[in-house]
Amino acid sequence: MISSSAPAGNPALTIGYSPCPNDTFIFYALTHGLIELPEMELAAPLLEDVETLNIWALEHRLDVTKLSFHALGHVLDEYCVLSAGSALGRGCGPLLVARGPLEISGSKPLRVAIPGRLTTAALLLRLYLSSYSQAMDGQVSQAPRTVQERPQAMDGQVSQVAGGPELIEMRFDTIMEAIRLGEVDAGVIIHESRFTYEQLGLVCLQDLGQWWEKSTGHPIPLGCIAARRSLGRERIAAIDQAIRSSVDWAFANPAGCLPYIRQHAQELDSQVVFDHIGLYVNDFSRDLGPEGTAAITAFLERGRVAGILPFVSQGLRCEEESTPGI
Repeated sequence: MISSSAPAGNPALTIGYSPCPNDTFIFYALTHGLIELPEMELAAPLLEDVETLNIWALEHRLDVTKLSFHALGHVLDEYCVLSAGSALGRGCGPLLVARGPLEISGSKPLRVAIPGRLTTAALLLRLYLSSYSQAMDGQVSQAPRTVQERPQAMDGQVSQVAGGPELIEMRFDTIMEAIRLGEVDAGVIIHESRFTYEQLGLVCLQDLGQWWEKSTGHPIPLGCIAARRSLGRERIAAIDQAIRSSVDWAFANPAGCLPYIRQHAQELDSQVVFDHIGLYVNDFSRDLGPEGTAAITAFLERGRVAGILPFVSQGLRCEEESTPGI
C-alpha cells in the first residue's frame, strides 16, 4: 500500500487506471509515493483494460477510477468527474479502420469490432452511424478475448443491429489482428493502435474524433478520472489536487516515468510511447476548465438524446448542485 499518513482505521482508497502510456504517465508519481495525499492511503493500483474498469464502475467497485465518458453517463449517480487526469483533445479520437475501402453505411451487412460496449469509441461509432440514419438498437455481441477462440465463439452468436452493422465486442488490443485476418470487416481502434494500424496494411475509413469535432466544434472527450461521491467533497478535492500534482511531476520528469510506462505499454517503441502521451496528455489533463466541461456535457447530452444514455439528476462535479438532465 502507498501510505500518505492516513489516520489509523481509515480503509485505503482503491484506485484503478489503464496500462496505457497516458495513464501510467499521469499516475506514476502519485502511486510511487512522490506526491503527498494528506490524511489518506492508497491501495496498490489496479491496472486494467478500460472496459474492465467501465464494468467495475457499474458494480461500484473502486473509489477512484479511470472511466470512458460513455460509461460515466451510466454511473453519475455514484461517481463524479475530477478536474484532473482526463483525456480530451483534438486530433486524438478513435479511428474506424478496415483492410481496404469499405462503404460502412451500405446495404451489405458488415461486422464491426468495438473495444467494449461502454467505451467512448462505441458510443461515438453509434452516434456517427446514426448521422446516416442508421437505427442502432443497442444490442452488442460479446466476443471472447483471444483470437483463437473468436471464430468458433462468433459462429451463430453475432446479433444483427437493425439497419446497421453487427457490433462485435473485443478487447482493444485484438481488434487490428481480427481485421487483418478477416474475422471482422472493420473495427474501431483506440490507444496506441492509431500509430501502428498502417503497419498492418489497414486503412482509416473515418476518424471519429475528427467527425465529432466538425459536427460539434468541441474537443473529443475520451476518458476521465472519477471518484465515488460518498468520499465527500474534502477528500475528493484532495485527490483531485494530488492527481494534478502527479501530472505536473510527470511533465517535469518524463524520463523518470518511462520504465513504469514501458513495463505496461502494448507498444514498447519509445517514439510511439511519447507520441501517445503527447496526444492524450495535455492541458485538459491538468484541468478540464470550461471548454472541457462543455465538451463532456455535449457528449453526454447527445448520448441521452440518442436513447443510449440515461437522463440523470446529478451534475458532473462533486461540488455541483443536482440539475435535472445534466
